[in-house]
Formats: sequence, structure tokens, C-alpha cells
Amino acid sequence: MDTPRNVFTPAKLGPVTLRNRIIKAATFEACTPNALVTEDLITYHRLPAAGGVGMTTVAYLAVAPGGRTEGRQIWWRPEAIPGLRRLTDAIHAEGAAISAQIGHAGPVADARSNKAKAYAPVRFFNPLAMRFARKASRDDIDDIMAAHAKAARFAIDAGFNAVEIHLGHNYFASSFLSPLINRRTDEFGGSLQNRAKVARGTVMAVRRAVEAAGTPIAVTAKLNMADGVRAGISLEESLQTAKWLEEDGGLDAIELTAGSSLVNPMYLFRGGAPVKEFAGAFKPPLRWGIRMTGKKFFREYPYREAYLLRDAKLFRAELKMPLILLGGITNRETMDLAMAEGFDFVAMGRALLAEPDLINRIQADGDRHSVFSACTHCNKCMATIYSQTRCVVTGSPDYTAVGTPG
Repeated sequence: MDTPRNVFTPAKLGPVTLRNRIIKAATFEACTPNALVTEDLITYHRLPAAGGVGMTTVAYLAVAPGGRTEGRQIWWRPEAIPGLRRLTDAIHAEGAAISAQIGHAGPVADARSNKAKAYAPVRFFNPLAMRFARKASRDDIDDIMAAHAKAARFAIDAGFNAVEIHLGHNYFASSFLSPLINRRTDEFGGSLQNRAKVARGTVMAVRRAVEAAGTPIAVTAKLNMADGVRAGISLEESLQTAKWLEEDGGLDAIELTAGSSLVNPMYLFRGGAPVKEFAGAFKPPLRWGIRMTGKKFFREYPYREAYLLRDAKLFRAELKMPLILLGGITNRETMDLAMAEGFDFVAMGRALLAEPDLINRIQADGDRHSVFSACTHCNKCMATIYSQTRCVVTGSPDYTAVGTPG
């Protein structure tokens, strides 16, 4: 039997070498009030970079204005590149790599705050936006695929080491994969082979753009293993999609995720369901509606370490390509378990939000396994994405603690 990988050894992610196998997962930062990079956004990512991660991931860099989940998010355009370059330079100065999550929110997009059309496989009502997403035409689909390719070229210009294509959480590509949402009867609906065309086409458009640019960056994707809802994306169908993505050869790794931003977000997060806090982030009457119906939307799932491991092992058994394990990675013991099960990288979200220096402390602790995360899995941080994302337990990140990078 092969010796398990050491999570703290350097590792290749496609053409990029990371100093270790730990990735900060994409979590919306709420640090861009004008849809441009701010010092707060740089601080948000500098802290975990200084804290020891191999790579940090910038969340929700939309490929089009209408692809944002709300209007403050950055979308790829020339005006955004200088700030993104300052961000990547700051992360590189800390010795870490940086990835850009590129995607289109599809039916999750907020057409009201974006002041732009939202698109879905079929006409779809978004209750948070109080707007309908329109049914995407063939031309719309082609335009969104092309926008992903353009975003990858922008990411290269901005100095990113990797791009992560968002194929999860019922965003645009994921909504096409979902038999619950995708009720089309044309070439993009019906069979899984048809429903997977958007995801596969998007990945290959990005891969071609990266190869044409001639600059070696990694291309990864975030893929739902399951939506956690009846008639949604199933493990069996997702595994087949992953096999096709592997065969297509467009990806250097897949990060395995779960849950639906539309109907079941807690299937990804696990732990406490912050209905009261989430409702408090909105004005009436939406606040009242969330308080009355929130428990149906925020279904509560018990937290345990490596809670996506059981499903992810099915993918590890069938795929040869590198896989990134997400979900309940908070301590050295769980990292070592992921390595022993054959995963190439681990991704962390809430634990690093609570303690950006957690990785350095775990590494310094060595084999004692005595360092544990301060994250209580209360998920109250979820409601802070409407103000400025932070941990309500530790108060991290402290946006005033780190000076402007030189």
C-alpha cells in the first residue's frame, strides 16, 4: 500500500506548484461595495495566505454583470484588472498561490440588484430577487460559455495561478445538470448527456482559452456531488458527469461539493441553521417571510468532521484525476484522513474564516494533533455576507488590523 501523502508537502496542481495541499475555499467576501477590489478584500485573502494555506480562492468573480448573485460582486472587465493584480501580488508576497472562481449564477442571480437579465434552463422565479430568470436561448448559452473563456484570459492578465469554474450549487451550469430545474426538451434537456453539455462545453472553452494564452495556470472546477433534494442532481449522475469531465481532459482537479443555493444551502454547510440571523439581514416583508418559512429552506443537518467524505470516496474510487475534498476539514487528523483516502488536496472555508492563522498553528503542532478549530459550526457567518463576511465567534477577519500592502 502506498504511503499517504503529507498534507504539508509541496504539490502540483496542473502546471502550478503549491507549497502545501491546503486550499482556502471560495466564500463570498462582501468586501466589494463598488464591484471592484478593495483593501478589505486584499486583507481578507492576505490573512489566510500569511496563515499558511497553499492557495486562497477569490469567490464569485462573475463572467457577466447578470451572472452575479448580487450587485456588489465583481465581474470580469478591464476596469477590475488593476485591483485584481494588486490582490494577486499581495498573496504572492505571502508565498501562497491564488485562484479565481469564475462562474455565472444563472437562476441564483439577483436580476434586481444586478440591473441585468438572469438566465436559467427554463423561466425560473428567484424569491430573494423577486424576479424571474429568463429561459436561456442557444445564443445565450454560447455567450455565457464564451464569457467564461474571456474571464480566464482576464485572470491570466491579473496574475492568478488558477481558475475554478463554478459547476455547483445550482448556478448556471449546475442548473442545467439538475433534472429538477432543467425541464427543457431541446438538445440541452432530457438525458444527462444533454444536460451536461453546458458544463462540459464551459470547461473546454476555458481550457482552450488558457492554452491559447500560453501562460500555465491550473484549471479546476467545483462540482456538486448531490443537491440534497428529491429529483435534483444525484450521486450517480454526478459521478457520470465527473467521468466525462475527466475524459474531456479540460480540468486539472475537481473540488467536490454539495447543496443548492436555491433550495437547500445547508446540505453543504451542516451545523446550525441561522434563520433568525439570515432574516435580520433583510428588510420587511422579506424578513417576515424568512422567519416564517426559513426552517423549510434552512434545513438543519448535524455537523461532523469530513462530512462529505463518504460520498467523495465514490468519486475517488472511479476517477484518476486529482480531487479536492471539501466539508468539515478543521484539524490535522481530518487532513491526514483525507490524504489516506487518496485525495490530493483539502479545501477549508469556515475554519479559516474563524482563524486565518490556523494552518500555521496546525503545522507547528506537528504530530501532536492538539490544535483544534475555534469554529463552532453555528453558521451565523452566513448572514454576514450581506454586510462584510466575518466570523461572529472570533470576530475574524479584523479588517482594520492589516495595513495597506506596499
